[in-house]
This record gives sequence, structure tokens and C-alpha cells, in this order.
Amino acid sequence: MLIVGIVAVCVVLAVLAFLVPRLSHHPQRGTQRTLGLGSRAGGKAPGALGRLFSKPFNSSQKAVGKSGSAGRKARGKMPF
Repeated sequence: MLIVGIVAVCVVLAVLAFLVPRLSHHPQRGTQRTLGLGSRAGGKAPGALGRLFSKPFNSSQKAVGKSGSAGRKARGKMPF
């Protein structure tokens, strides 16, 4: 369920970044901040469990950042 949600957020963010690049920074930062809260909460578990619980949130943060930047980059390559 979490994977489907992250994929949906990444697609919406990439489309938003392509259509309105300047306005896409705020939703991207908000999403990354929310995922960061989950990562920090998961990281409070002791030892290897902390790394295991926080890893999905860290990789999701990375995916959200890449999708936003990819949308803005694609928009920059358009000829118009």
C-alpha cells in the first residue's frame, strides 16, 4: 500500500513539475518533510531494526526528489 502511494505521489509531482516548475518546489519539500518524519520515527527503534524501519522512508524521499527534478529537467529541454 505504501509503495502504491509513493508511486502515485511521484507521478503527480513529476507532472506538476513539468507543467508549473516554480510551483512544484513547495509540494516536493512538503512531501519530503513528511517522509523525513517517518524516517526519524522509524530510526528510533534500537539497532538494526531502526535502519530497517527507516529505509523505506529514506528511499521514498530520494524517489520524490528525483521525480520532481526530472519533471523540471524535462520541461527545461522543451523547445518552447
